[in-house]
Amino acid sequence: MKRSIKQKLTIWITLLMLLSVALVLGILVSVSNSVLMEHTETQLEHTLRRKLPDISKENGKLTFAKGFSFVENGVYTIVYDKSGALLAGQIPLSFPDGVDFQNGAIHTVEGYHVLDFRLPFGWDDCVWVRGVIPVVNTDDIMDAFRVVGLVLLPLMGIVSGAGAYLLARSTVCPIERIISAAEAIGEGRDLSRRIGLPVGQDEISRMGAAFDRMFARLETSFETEKQFTADASHELRTPVAVILAQCEESKAHTMTEEEYEKAFAVVERQAKRMSRMIGQLLQMTRLEQGTQQAVFEKADLSALVEVICAEQPDSEKGIQVETDLQEEVEAWFDVTLMSRLLQNLLNNAIRYGRQNGHIWVVLRKNGDEITLAVRDDGIGIPTDQLDRIWQRFYQVDHARGSESGTGLGLPMVQQIAALHGGQVTADSIEGAGSCFTLRFPAAYRI
Repeated sequence: MKRSIKQKLTIWITLLMLLSVALVLGILVSVSNSVLMEHTETQLEHTLRRKLPDISKENGKLTFAKGFSFVENGVYTIVYDKSGALLAGQIPLSFPDGVDFQNGAIHTVEGYHVLDFRLPFGWDDCVWVRGVIPVVNTDDIMDAFRVVGLVLLPLMGIVSGAGAYLLARSTVCPIERIISAAEAIGEGRDLSRRIGLPVGQDEISRMGAAFDRMFARLETSFETEKQFTADASHELRTPVAVILAQCEESKAHTMTEEEYEKAFAVVERQAKRMSRMIGQLLQMTRLEQGTQQAVFEKADLSALVEVICAEQPDSEKGIQVETDLQEEVEAWFDVTLMSRLLQNLLNNAIRYGRQNGHIWVVLRKNGDEITLAVRDDGIGIPTDQLDRIWQRFYQVDHARGSESGTGLGLPMVQQIAALHGGQVTADSIEGAGSCFTLRFPAAYRI
């Protein structure tokens, strides 16, 4: 028959407790016999030695100290002359006659411990002082332990069994909660469910916390995947529709070479937009899931910003990029991601900038904090839409820029800023321009 872990733990703990109690009782019986034997012999020797000074001879007559007792603490004191004749004392009824004297040595005679001392009173005059104490009857002790065992073992079986069951249940219940949560997630695909064990340092609590963290990561990955699929399908619908419409238009009507070139240009432009959008979505998804890790290195941020600003292509709007950079601003950052962040801010400023306008890039290091700001004198952002620019695919107004973007640039900027332990803020005045400011710690590393 297959038993649950709870039943196995209960049985094993109960049997272990019963075995422990039986072993302790056995040890107690063994130790008790030797201890009682040693105690009896010690009592015999101490009692007899204490009485020896109380025995003396005066004018050839044996005398005893006042209050002398021949039976004390279960020890019988008997005095014999040197020939073995009884002089004083009380002999136990069952003690045999004619037992030889052994000076200073305890020996056992027919159920009695016997100790003899030769007490001299002159050159040829002495007495023998004998102490006799009955040997402890271990049968009574064994009977007492049997009674204790008969009462204690069943009681210990009940108590240890109940305790073992409660312990097993308290140990297994969290595991059952983990199993229940895992089955519910597997069957119902409810990744938001958690085990929720109380916080603790024991193994079960730590295992439950580890499972909760794993479920949280699974939920995040699943939600990221759903969001990626929804975003991609939603945003790719428009360029795909434009490409298909252009292709059908080209097939349905006879077109001149110039018209075909215009059609191909539309298809190419939409395809590039799709490729750019997919690339940005994939990178954001990898960063969210942790499959693409930020690689921090100590580098000169001012040199990087100067190179990126200098490499900006000439804008059709005639926008000029001006820099105000503090020299040799060193920090720990991911060069690739920081380049993408600055490029996205510059692209955003160019896209919504004025004809023959300006872009100012400022870099400063104040203590342990670095500030990178990109400001333009473009069309600006309405105040009521300023908080929404960080949402994926949100664009203030497609008609406001000369070229429609993907709506992923600023969300990626915010994501990269968070990976560097910083934050990016936006200030804008409609009709006067916008300023995006990144602040992050110079020594931040994951």
